[in-house]
Amino acid sequence: MTTTLRQGSKHATNGADSSRVVRFSSFVLRSRIRRVRAISRKEFIHVIRDWRSLLLAIAIPIVLTLLFGYALTLDLKNVPTVAWDQSRTPQSREFLSLLHGSPYFSLIQHYDNYRHLQQSLDSGSAMIAIVIPTEFAASIASNETVGIQVIADGSDANTARLALGYTRALATIYSQQLRIEHVRFTGEHPPTSPVELVGRAWYNQDLRSQNVILPGILAVVLVVIAAMLTSVTVAREWEMGTMEQLISTPIRGPELVFGKIVPYFVIGMVDVGIAVAMGKWLFGVPLRGSPGLVFVTAAIFLSGALFFGLMVSIAMKSQVIANQVALVGSFLPTLFLSGFVFAIENMPLPLQVVTYIVPARYFIALLRSIYLKGIGLELLWLNAMLLTLYAAVMVVVANRHMRLKLE
Repeated sequence: MTTTLRQGSKHATNGADSSRVVRFSSFVLRSRIRRVRAISRKEFIHVIRDWRSLLLAIAIPIVLTLLFGYALTLDLKNVPTVAWDQSRTPQSREFLSLLHGSPYFSLIQHYDNYRHLQQSLDSGSAMIAIVIPTEFAASIASNETVGIQVIADGSDANTARLALGYTRALATIYSQQLRIEHVRFTGEHPPTSPVELVGRAWYNQDLRSQNVILPGILAVVLVVIAAMLTSVTVAREWEMGTMEQLISTPIRGPELVFGKIVPYFVIGMVDVGIAVAMGKWLFGVPLRGSPGLVFVTAAIFLSGALFFGLMVSIAMKSQVIANQVALVGSFLPTLFLSGFVFAIENMPLPLQVVTYIVPARYFIALLRSIYLKGIGLELLWLNAMLLTLYAAVMVVVANRHMRLKLE
């Protein structure tokens, strides 16, 4: 009987101890949440009072989306073109009208000598010059091959390459029209090519460069916002002398770090919504995948970018230096080494290796696949995992730097 009472008393004591441990853990958790909330509220008040920074944070995604959406395009449109029609026949005029009627070329002037053609190319008023030979109509009538000279301004290599390819395609279309007319009037079938190439583009059928560029703008917007806002938060505390006051309070490093991140995370997600809406309604970029997946991946990438900016702010006690380091360390790699503008496959091998440590590479690949292909994490899990790993590493590193500064 005595043994039973002792065991019951022991179990009661253990139960009471467990209850006290649970209540104490709950109290500690609530205290930490209150401190994080207090830091977040302080940062929110600072952001609202600094209305210029808040306005800039909202205006940046709008400006960048408009700038990249309209100015940064790899499509060929309305290339200024001059021509010297030595033939002056209905056939040559038909070819030039086909050229001028396309959306790729704008025939601005006709000349009758090479000197004026060269002057137009030298001055930059024209990028393409077309020379149709005198025997153009006669060669067509006799079913002979005739050459057309196309002179391109090679100082803009990409545009010149595209223009030459498009003129070649238009010449092929004109040749097919002549073949059809020949069959109609003579009944004889001219020699045909044994192989005919029929191209078809998947996912981006119109081959619009905006459909490829605009999803990547999200990465640029988020790294700019993170570099601009979070890179100065802790540095500002050091410069204003308020960091010593924060250190003297019961607040801990992780609570300070997460409390400072929350307001800028909210602003960043608002910017994501603005960029997504502008891409869809202003530029007509299709979103074939899940919008929720876009926001989830954007939240992961934004978290990593924010903690990277905060880490720089903790390490640098000057706002100006911290902002510059954050921009150089995040914006430039995102712009040049992520595949946003320049294809990674075309880079030298050493740079291709470097791109594997650029988190925007994985984020942009995720966005383009979600936007244009409509696929999910069943095929994109590796990119999503690497992006999550980057965010986790930045969280750990930022907290470690804060702990070292507070010790």
